[in-house]
Amino acid sequence: MARRYGWSDEVISGLQDIEANAGATAGLDEPTLLALRFAEEMTRDSNAIGDELFQALRRHYDEGQMVELAAVIGLFNYFNRFNNAFEMEPTQPGDR
Repeated sequence: MARRYGWSDEVISGLQDIEANAGATAGLDEPTLLALRFAEEMTRDSNAIGDELFQALRRHYDEGQMVELAAVIGLFNYFNRFNNAFEMEPTQPGDR
């Protein structure tokens, strides 16, 4: 899906470690990078998200948008855990 929105393979590869691959993700704007950082931190330990990140997010997102971000992140974490538990692999479009 990221490719469909114009993200290069370099940017997509750089997402594996955003901090270490700042050059690869340099084309992404600050709100997007913050949302990705929020997703990573929420996925790793949702109890340890610092106030600094929330303050940075609030410069770009209102409360409703932040709730939506958290909901989407949580939903995809659920999908991943569910699929991992059943050892399910994602299908390609058109596959069943």
